[in-house]
Amino acid sequence: MKKIITFFLLVISGIVSLQAQTSKIKYGNNPAAGKYYNIRGFKMYCEVYGEGKPLLIIHGNGGDISNFQFNIPYFSKKYKTIIADSRAQGKSADSGDSLSYEMMADDYAALLDAMHVDSAYVIGWSDGGINGLLLAMRHPEKVKKLAVTGANLQPDTNAVFKEVWDIVMPEYKKLQATSVKNTKEKNEWKLMRLLVEQPHIPTSSLGKINCPTLVIGGDHDVIREEHTMEIYHAIPKSYLWILPNSGHSTPVVYKDMFNAVVEDFFKKPYRVIKETGRFN
Repeated sequence: MKKIITFFLLVISGIVSLQAQTSKIKYGNNPAAGKYYNIRGFKMYCEVYGEGKPLLIIHGNGGDISNFQFNIPYFSKKYKTIIADSRAQGKSADSGDSLSYEMMADDYAALLDAMHVDSAYVIGWSDGGINGLLLAMRHPEKVKKLAVTGANLQPDTNAVFKEVWDIVMPEYKKLQATSVKNTKEKNEWKLMRLLVEQPHIPTSSLGKINCPTLVIGGDHDVIREEHTMEIYHAIPKSYLWILPNSGHSTPVVYKDMFNAVVEDFFKKPYRVIKETGRFN
């Protein structure tokens, strides 16, 4: 099988139609900006663009740095934009047998430590949104503000539409039945298991997130909008943004709006809106 079928890769095809608008910079393959960091038993590949306050961007399952080719140019004009290939993805090879979101969240905390970054603004898309939530929960000192789009808390049809689940499960079963013989197949299986068997984040645990958080989803996302709202309601200092006429690829299909709204969220103080303030 040439590539793992994931939620992220099923929708990332939207990038192809917008390819002509991309920069000449080869994000994810740029020696001038890239560097490997030896952390937690593997070499994590990371690229850095721009100067200013640190901004960490986290990609989804089976993705890599290049998935944010429409966002890096915008944010790097105003922030020190840090974007890495997550463990077992892109150029960050990992020979281990297991993979979990908690593991990857700890990787990103270690990456920030290795870069001498005390805390950062964070954007996470899809599985990157899950990593962002866990980073804010497990390493709260590392996250100034958090924007997550298309994240879920559990691997079932309460969070994901059944029609999407029915696309993914046959591929999961095929890989499950395959005798893993080489590194590529082993890696595909790790990512597929991550997608289908995880995460398991109790809604109540989101109360540990103390940073302002912007919870984002498309009104036709692979994640149920009511699940996105459940995440929003569980985080004490949170805003909700559901994009109309949108699927899972909010940072791509609605890149200009996504960039502007997220930056506005980062720039302005969190505002408590209640009582008569609700009329404004």
